[in-house]
Amino acid sequence: MTEFELASEMDLPRIVDIYNQAIPGRLATADTEPITVASREEWFQAFTPDHYPIWLMKINGKIAGWVSLEAFYGRPAYGKTAEISIYIDSNFQHQGLGQQALTFVESQLPKIGITTIVAFIFAHNVPSQGLFKKNGFQKWAHLPDVAIMDGNSYSLDILGKKY
Repeated sequence: MTEFELASEMDLPRIVDIYNQAIPGRLATADTEPITVASREEWFQAFTPDHYPIWLMKINGKIAGWVSLEAFYGRPAYGKTAEISIYIDSNFQHQGLGQQALTFVESQLPKIGITTIVAFIFAHNVPSQGLFKKNGFQKWAHLPDVAIMDGNSYSLDILGKKY
């Protein structure tokens, strides 16, 4: 059974490790080189348990992934909108954790006052596109060829859902 708990700063090295696992696949992030814990300290400090949390997904006490809601566009008028990110350790992928994460996050929205979620997903990331669309997210925007990785152009979709 997957347990969800709020992340603490001591979890940041594991969060960064899981994030870095996603970089070589060119599916889930536009970072092209591994990031460092130091480079993510300020990012981590922006999360707040009561509005923009980051949760760990744990299986048998081991961190299997994380899911976060962070500020969208950084302006006060967007305070009830959050951008969602889900990252799962490669050893725990294809076990339904993405679905569990979305279900959990949706159950938390009334407590934290979020009414809209947006997800930025590469158009070629078929698994993530499918997960979000299966959960009622709709494509709100398509940004053609906005990312260049390894000399290739990639398009980004913005999927969204109102609650």
